[in-house]
Amino acid sequence: MTIHETIKKEIPAALRARDDARLRTLRSLIAMMTNESVSKKRKPDELLSDDEALAVLKRAANQRRDSIEQFEKAARPELAEPEKEELAIIESYLPAMMSRDEIAVLAKAKMAELGVSDKAGAGKLTGALMKDLRGRADGADVKAVVDGLLA
Repeated sequence: MTIHETIKKEIPAALRARDDARLRTLRSLIAMMTNESVSKKRKPDELLSDDEALAVLKRAANQRRDSIEQFEKAARPELAEPEKEELAIIESYLPAMMSRDEIAVLAKAKMAELGVSDKAGAGKLTGALMKDLRGRADGADVKAVVDGLLA
């Protein structure tokens, strides 16, 4: 079952459980996925592939993180709290991200493979790693590891 199907099937359960935060989040994700499907010139009821659904989930998570940051800067914790709940629900559908230590092991191997040994090859190394780790590692973590190794 795809991620899109899973989320659609969990809406009735959230309704029965009267879990407002989960229901609100799932409905918003389905709306985002429908918009994504339409933007790709497909029918609104067509399901997204897992890669497309993951892209939508990551976008939603980033939007929530930005909102939380803005609300906390504005000293509005009552507005940040529902966003944190939604972020936790969204993250439950995302695959676990690799730690910086795990990324460093792969980065060292890729450095040797590409022959990169100085800052001049940082972009090449980062690009190759991001291609290999797409969906499994955060871009900021990859960049930090590469910068640390080449410093």
